[in-house]
Amino acid sequence: MSFSTDDFAKALEQHDYQFQRGQVVRGKVAGYDSDGAYVDIGGKSAAFLPLEEASLRRVTNLQEFLPEGEEREYLIIREQNEDGQVTLSLRQLEIRQAWKRMQELQENQQTLQARVSGINKGGVTAEVQGIRGFIPRSHLVDRDNLDALIGKALTVAVLEADPERRRLVLSQRLASQAVSLGQLAIGQLVEGKVASIKPFGVFVEFEGTTGLLHINQISKNYVADLNQLFEIGKPVRALIIDLDAVKRRISLSTKVLENYPGEMLEKMPEVMAEAETRAEKARKSIDQRGME
Repeated sequence: MSFSTDDFAKALEQHDYQFQRGQVVRGKVAGYDSDGAYVDIGGKSAAFLPLEEASLRRVTNLQEFLPEGEEREYLIIREQNEDGQVTLSLRQLEIRQAWKRMQELQENQQTLQARVSGINKGGVTAEVQGIRGFIPRSHLVDRDNLDALIGKALTVAVLEADPERRRLVLSQRLASQAVSLGQLAIGQLVEGKVASIKPFGVFVEFEGTTGLLHINQISKNYVADLNQLFEIGKPVRALIIDLDAVKRRISLSTKVLENYPGEMLEKMPEVMAEAETRAEKARKSIDQRGME
């Protein structure tokens, strides 16, 4: 039996290529027009890549950016029309890959660069690899002058990466803390300021990170009221007694600086003034596995 040209055309029409939106396909650039490029992905009609979908970056010369005959992967963003043509995107494929990268960074607790693009309620917005993210004010190192951050590149960690909700939450403080943890050591004396006071202790900010001065580590004697001893912004010198790199926790102590139980409660300014000398003595008694 002969197989005519018409028979071949009908066979093509009956063939189901299963091209679906969201599918990643490989194709070669087959030609151009003023609005984009035609890409051969093995269908009965060449697929179309609109110019605005060529890249996250602005493309002025599509022929230079995508040479004819070059093969690469594309994302289908619109299924076949009446002519059997699908619409492709490289830009959205890059965004999809960027989201995957954000999730990997979050899982591995790695940092990246994000450029601040604007001020939002409760923090700043930032652009990172084509994705718009949000940095809460509480997760910025400099929280006082947000306007000064616009246009700046910040090193950040990923708090939340949810591609389904298109929600990317970043933290400059966690990134700074990760860097600082590598420079800190148990037995080191640090100087900072009281950032917040909780019923269980005091959070102290120093060198771009935060440590906890637990109520049990303030003095060898019972501490009845933290608010009588500390106030927000008050300078504090304390010894690092524990570091947890995985949980990014730093435990501090001032009771190891006391010459006698209760001295922090009675003569705190004197203990702080002599902290360096007292720290030398305290280091000798620090158990590297923790302190009671």
